[in-house]
Amino acid sequence: MVTATPPPGSKGIDEILAEARTRLNRLDAARTAAAIRDGAILVDIRPAAQRAEHGEIPGALIIERNVLEWRLDPRSDARLPFANSYDLAVVITCQEGYTSSLAAASLQDLGLHRATDLDGGFAAWQAAGLPTTHFG
Repeated sequence: MVTATPPPGSKGIDEILAEARTRLNRLDAARTAAAIRDGAILVDIRPAAQRAEHGEIPGALIIERNVLEWRLDPRSDARLPFANSYDLAVVITCQEGYTSSLAAASLQDLGLHRATDLDGGFAAWQAAGLPTTHFG
């Protein structure tokens, strides 16, 4: 096995993920459901193939990861109409809660200070017995 020497000052993905999570008030499935009832927007960033295989959370807004920042940045010309406040309560979900942590931290970098993620992702939501739909 060849092990490359990382460049000085670089960080591994585990370190980047841990740093991102220190900034988040991550929500479990029950707290996510409560946040949605209180007006938070649940954003599913999983690709279409993953949603087709595993299912979806009813009412979740689908914004795939590759365009997330452009759709939710109040400064962006490509933002969605509702994304006009830095006080927007957004909960990001992915399949297992890894990519969503990075995405939520990125939204915080844009100034969306209430952005967070669903700890454990769609899998945790489903395991908690909360509603899902499946189109496959």
